[in-house]
Amino acid sequence: MEAAVPSRIALSAASRLPKNRHSVAGDKSSIYKGRCQSLAIPMALVAAAPGKGGGVLDRPIEKITPSRESEFDVKKKRKMTPPYRVILHNDNYNRREYVVQVLMKVIPGMTVDNAVNIMQEAHVNGLSVVIICSQSEAEEHCTSLRGNGLRSSIEPASGGC
Repeated sequence: MEAAVPSRIALSAASRLPKNRHSVAGDKSSIYKGRCQSLAIPMALVAAAPGKGGGVLDRPIEKITPSRESEFDVKKKRKMTPPYRVILHNDNYNRREYVVQVLMKVIPGMTVDNAVNIMQEAHVNGLSVVIICSQSEAEEHCTSLRGNGLRSSIEPASGGC
């Protein structure tokens, strides 16, 4: 849920131009008549000019999102959660090419070379470590691998990432 915090800035009387004042080049209080790099400057001067309104400018609305965590908090939480291994088990049902395709689809950042090495290790040794990550991510990866017909499990990793 987002809360909007509107606020206003009142312009001082010194920032308004008197009616009988003439524009002089280089004068800070004169209304700019030439080409300007920033469109915000002429708009602010028009709003402050006499006879153009109350002389109050709106500040941009600040949006507050209380449920959003900072990047530091996410990294700290990730470091505090114990790591888990996602393990791929060998089976006699799926072709090797299919296993490589599923690994690349399910695991983010998985390259063809890594997927082939993981598949080959599972084929030769009976199982292979796919990725070491947090428990929630490991459960998601394991469920996705199983949903694609591969045998997989998770276990706590000893010794950290």
